[in-house]
Amino acid sequence: MERTTVISPAEIEKQLNICQTVAGLTAQWPQRPLAFVDTYGCQQNEADSERIRGYLEKMGFGFTGSEEEARIIVINTCAIREHAEQRVFGNVGALVHVKRRHPDTLICLCGCMAQQPQVAQKIRESYRHVDLVFGPHVLWKFPEMVHALLTRRSRMFLTPDEPGSIAEGIPVVRQDSAKAWVSIMYGCNNFCSYCIVPYVRGRERSRKPEDILAEVRQLAEEGYKDITLLGQNVNSYGRDLDEPMDFAGLLERVNNLPGDFLIRFMTSHPKDATRKLFETMAKCEKVAPVLHLPFQAGNDRILKVMNRRHTRTEYLEKIRALKALIPDIVLTSDVIVGFPGETAEEFEDTLRVLEEVRFDALFTFIYSPRPGTPAAEMDDSMPREEKLANFNRLTALQDAISEEKHAAYVGKTLRCLIDGLSDDSRWDLTARTPGNRLIRVVGNPSALGQFRDVKITGANKWSLFGELI
Repeated sequence: MERTTVISPAEIEKQLNICQTVAGLTAQWPQRPLAFVDTYGCQQNEADSERIRGYLEKMGFGFTGSEEEARIIVINTCAIREHAEQRVFGNVGALVHVKRRHPDTLICLCGCMAQQPQVAQKIRESYRHVDLVFGPHVLWKFPEMVHALLTRRSRMFLTPDEPGSIAEGIPVVRQDSAKAWVSIMYGCNNFCSYCIVPYVRGRERSRKPEDILAEVRQLAEEGYKDITLLGQNVNSYGRDLDEPMDFAGLLERVNNLPGDFLIRFMTSHPKDATRKLFETMAKCEKVAPVLHLPFQAGNDRILKVMNRRHTRTEYLEKIRALKALIPDIVLTSDVIVGFPGETAEEFEDTLRVLEEVRFDALFTFIYSPRPGTPAAEMDDSMPREEKLANFNRLTALQDAISEEKHAAYVGKTLRCLIDGLSDDSRWDLTARTPGNRLIRVVGNPSALGQFRDVKITGANKWSLFGELI
């Protein structure tokens, strides 16, 4: 197995010294400069943006939610779906007006989209107001890039094609005071035929367990209550370490850290989700009773063409084993509708998986071809109208299941994390059950960031309703 490249502490120290140099420059400006960081996509992108903010703060920047006020704009992108890419291009295109009004504003595009050669070329040729394009592999050198932009004022494109690396010691500015993301690994080795992630995020690289444990320990000491361990496939954690450790072993060690906090993790791959993992989840009191386990399709032929390396039967057997160990487990999954070559009969197999498993929620997508993946070259003859009809059938079935499962919560009292203010005037707060179900809550905002007992008083297919006890 290829050895993981580790960025040395000296290299990170060099970047932090550059941060001080940039801070010296920004301190001479008439007022403190502000940064706008806009994030698309998954939790891993959110975690990356927290490190970008960490660097920016060290460079003397404050933060704003307004592109107009920003001296530097960073768009952190996702390449998973075509719709997300089109939104990014639309929003980046609109920034030409900001650049026209404020020529000194630096505009940066990073993340998974930026790593794709055709995207970088399109930005280079058609979005000339963008100053910097960089991929995930070089995020650790962000201060160096900003310093070069401020002192040389020439456009930069840094998207090296490499397996990826691990960089410890990058500062972090988190967006939430109760919930935190902790990346335990980066990249992916699975090469599902529809997925661009291995091409833009590189090969699987695991952080050392002692570094992960130190980060979680610090978060617990700072009062964080909901900590999510992140990886493209957390179940394959540790295989590249000098002293291999599996994910179940890491989970148990995190669980044994002192503090009152809940542990979540994502994403899991069915082929690597083991009975040992399920048993560890069952015995660890801090591990939330929830599992996101994407099955993507319910037909074995389609799963094989997807290169998922699990079968329908194997998936269902694992779900049964998990439910036997954790009867109240909350299950969520991903499903792709209309994969190239999928027939009407094969789609029915997917519906049958929903009926047997009865997921609490699904993330459902109509297949979106990603240039550079094997699936993008496959014959895709099913009409869009038929795909949409199948998609609507799938969501209608899942909505009915979700509504029924949510109704079963009514009358129960659960210990929940009060995690936000409600955007609906009929409710004061939002909370999350241990299984991560959303609750809209009546109660005093002083409960924010705390675990509190919530009595469930109502439900619909999307959320629960309750009141603080």
